Amino acid sequence: MISVFDIFKISIGPSSSHTVGPMKAGKQFVDTLQEKGLLHKVTRLVVDVYGSLSLTGKGHHTDIAIILGLSGYLPDTVD
Repeated sequence: MISVFDIFKISIGPSSSHTVGPMKAGKQFVDTLQEKGLLHKVTRLVVDVYGSLSLTGKGHHTDIAIILGLSGYLPDTVD
């Protein structure tokens, strides 16, 4: 028997296509900085988004997803 969890991924919305990728990218960026021992040197961060992410970002909460990813969250760990 197939579960709904086998078909769908846990994510935040309203548009998972505009939140899951940016959130994972933010988390991966911070993880890489930590691995290289550089995170403590970061005092400011500017994030530029392009394409459909820039055109619909606020409406689809891409900005929030990026901030959550940079804060260490992943789609399946956000409550």
